[in-house]
Amino acid sequence: MAIETSGKTASAAVTDGQTLLAEKTIYTKLTHSQIILPMAKELLNECGLEIADLDGVVCAKGPGSYTGLRIGVAAVKGIVMGCTQKELKCAGISTLEELAWSSAAYRGKIAAVMRARIGVVYFGIYKSDGEKVANIAADKVAGEEEFAEALRSLAAEGLLITGDCCAEMKQKYFAEAAEVKCAPFAERMQKASSLCMAYEADPARAVTVDELLPAYLQETKAEKDKAHR
Repeated sequence: MAIETSGKTASAAVTDGQTLLAEKTIYTKLTHSQIILPMAKELLNECGLEIADLDGVVCAKGPGSYTGLRIGVAAVKGIVMGCTQKELKCAGISTLEELAWSSAAYRGKIAAVMRARIGVVYFGIYKSDGEKVANIAADKVAGEEEFAEALRSLAAEGLLITGDCCAEMKQKYFAEAAEVKCAPFAERMQKASSLCMAYEADPARAVTVDELLPAYLQETKAEKDKAHR
C-alpha cells in the first residue's frame, strides 16, 4: 500500500506486484489529516483486505508540504507499528521520483519540478526507458533560473517536464522549444500508484520505522528558528 500527502492531493493505492488493485486520489487542498487514513481503510475494505495482508506501506518522503509530509510519514509509522500480526516493511520515496514514475511510459529524460515558493522550485532529473525510471541528477531546491539552466543542456535531446508548475516553466523558459514537452495534466500531480511503482522497482529501499523520515530539501521554519537561538 502507498499513501500520498506531500501536496494538494490525498491519494492511496493498493497493489499486488505489478497489478493495481485499487486507487483513490482527491484534490483536497491540504486537508490530509482528516482524509488519508479513512481513505486507506476504505480501499482495503473494497479489496477485501486487512492491514495484515499487506507486505509493506510506503509514502512520499518529500519534498513537499512540511505538514503534509509529516502526516504521511506518521500515518505509515502508525500503520506499521499498529500491525501486531506481522512485521510490515516501510519506505519513503522522493516526491520528484514519484512524479517521474507517473510518466514512466515516456522514453527519455524527465525533469520533475514542484513549486517551493515564489521564484524557487524543487527539481530532479530522471531518465526512463519506457518501463523503469532512474535518477540521473540529485533532487535539489534552486531558483527558477538555475532550474532552467540545468534543463537547457538536456533540451536538445528531447525532454519531458512534469510536476505542479511544469506548464509555467515550459511557457516561461522553453516556449519556443518544441523538443521540450509538458506531461499530460493527469501525470503532473502526485498519486499513490506511482509510489508503488517506484518501490516495486527497488524493494531494497525499505527502512525501519525509526529510519523513515521526511526529506524537506530545505530547512523548515522550526529548524531555522532553532539555529538562530
